[in-house]
Amino acid sequence: MIRNFEDLEVYQRAQNLYPLVVEFVRKFPKEGFHLKDQLCRAANGIQANITEGFRRSPAEFKMYLTRALGSFNEVISHLKDALNAKFGNPKIAEKLIQEYEIIGKQIFRLREK
Repeated sequence: MIRNFEDLEVYQRAQNLYPLVVEFVRKFPKEGFHLKDQLCRAANGIQANITEGFRRSPAEFKMYLTRALGSFNEVISHLKDALNAKFGNPKIAEKLIQEYEIIGKQIFRLREK
């Protein structure tokens, strides 16, 4: 039974990935500062929007899930930018993309319920 946002698997998955994103961006060179900042903010935005929308009306929660999907899209874009710029470990970036793709699907399904 889901009693609070922490019971949602998608929230747990996003919460667990966030420290991995923070660790990944630590290896960015100085010129990657802006991408580092944006990537961390977007990754945090996923779980923040799920949290903020929980226990609101169904329409409001759906709106917050749509925002979480926007943050998800931003994370994927920034991870691909990091790959293209050769910032960070490419194997870790690819693994993060795979994990975030699961989160995106979970948010989408939750929003459709």
